Amino acid sequence: MVFPTVILKLAEWVLYQILASSCYRAARKMKSNGFFFFMRNPSLKSSSSSSQQPPPPSIYPTVTKCVLEGRESQTIVCDINGTLLSSDKSFFPYFMLVAFEGGTIFRAFLFLLSYPILWFLDYELKLRAMIFITFCGLRVRDMESVGRAVLPKFYLENLNLKAYEVLVSTGSRVVFTSVPRVMVEGFLKEYLNVDYVVGTELHTVGQYFTGLIHGSGLLAKHRAFKDFFGENKPDIGLIGTSSFHDDHLFISLCKEAYVVNIEDNKGVLMPRERYPKPLVFHDGRLAFLPTPLPTLCMFLWLPPGILLAVFRLCVGIFLPYKLAILLGTLSGVNLRVKGGLNHRSSSSSSPDHQTADETSTTGHVLYVCTHRTLLDPVFLSTSLGKPLTAVTYSLSKMSEFIAPIRTVRLTRDRKQDAQTMQRLLSEGDLVVCPEGTTCREPYLLRFSSLFAELADEIVPVAMNTHVTMFYGTTASGLKCLDPIFFLMNPRPSYYVHILGKVPRELTCAGGRSSFEVANYIQTQLANALGFQCTTLTRRDKYLMLAGNEGVVLQRHNKNKT
Repeated sequence: MVFPTVILKLAEWVLYQILASSCYRAARKMKSNGFFFFMRNPSLKSSSSSSQQPPPPSIYPTVTKCVLEGRESQTIVCDINGTLLSSDKSFFPYFMLVAFEGGTIFRAFLFLLSYPILWFLDYELKLRAMIFITFCGLRVRDMESVGRAVLPKFYLENLNLKAYEVLVSTGSRVVFTSVPRVMVEGFLKEYLNVDYVVGTELHTVGQYFTGLIHGSGLLAKHRAFKDFFGENKPDIGLIGTSSFHDDHLFISLCKEAYVVNIEDNKGVLMPRERYPKPLVFHDGRLAFLPTPLPTLCMFLWLPPGILLAVFRLCVGIFLPYKLAILLGTLSGVNLRVKGGLNHRSSSSSSPDHQTADETSTTGHVLYVCTHRTLLDPVFLSTSLGKPLTAVTYSLSKMSEFIAPIRTVRLTRDRKQDAQTMQRLLSEGDLVVCPEGTTCREPYLLRFSSLFAELADEIVPVAMNTHVTMFYGTTASGLKCLDPIFFLMNPRPSYYVHILGKVPRELTCAGGRSSFEVANYIQTQLANALGFQCTTLTRRDKYLMLAGNEGVVLQRHNKNKT
């Protein structure tokens, strides 16, 4: 009888805590609404003129009323959540990104399961719980990788344009936030040129987070503001309409105060062309902002998604091209092909209008592709309906094993790689991706000029992909799973545009240098896709995303002297 009594008492206590928390939240809302009514009612307001309570954000002017000229020598203070970012005050999606990308899928699933409980907690308890679940046992270097390579993309996509314009109009920028400093500092300093970031500090043991908050506790913005500025008053303060009492206190100490209305956030997100720094590289598997409902849908999709990816993989490996295209399309793969076999020009005598099929009669063809995923050569081979050989610098054993076409590794030794590619071209048609690595965004990396020295029959192929759930590339994760993740998307799409053969006078045989040929083809492919050419390289990508040069060093024999 003792055990059921204990269970009953425990259930009663949990129910009491939930009800008490719910009542407390409701009372807070009623109190807040009553306070706003009180401030708007002149007859009541006049009877409490001696109150020291700072005014609610509704009486501050909106951020659109802030004059931007002449602010170069002024100081601004603000928060990132709900002010610079057009998001709700829970910060849940960004914790989920850390849990999924920096931790494991099991940590992310546990975090999602905790959401119904988090919903009942007040802001401080909710933030403490999210920090513990996300960071307990997480390696510091994994958090640094997520902060450098994953989070900036989602921050930029949710950056409030009006708040950003006010921020960059000032000369000194300080951000106070109650979220962990390690989650936002890299982005704020790298992309927004923020001078100081003051946030909640996390406790670590060695190279791991404990999930606990440093002894000073959650950042109290008002106290941190007083400690930072003393008796000085910054020129501008920004808060969101969903900000808390602590935000109202510190903004009331600024010379000017403005509010970022959540209702006005729609339609004022930062457009890509206005990004303070071009977003060329980013990492991570998730292609969507993991708010609770989409994240739940992702986990529900995983079991059938894995089976679907295996089915699509088997279709591509074992079935003939036409049947593979048919079954792949029925399974949800969207393949669009432009140019190639069925697009002969009436003026076939002109080299500018020759198609891939026409060039194949003059010898073996070198197909030069943009590089979006490891599946680029496979989709090109399927689109052309003929086997090709693909050369690659780094490919996992698993990817080599499941590849339905022949793959050959290069060594990054220019002379040796030239000999290998020349031999392969003498045997049949060849596919090369001169960028040397994948790029997800609408940019083309610098083309290696080696391919231009080896062939006169060159056909550029513009390739692009679109996914909604998972990215099929990674710089720091398991590359062997790249094809699986791409094929796990409900409706992955591939766009293949086979351009005309490069005119002979624009190749090395026509007197052009290999660099001129490479730059010409890069420009042609960029124009076909609406992309932008860059001089960035594979090394630049891996230095930013993985902290290394992306080169796997060969192990030397221990007995070698």
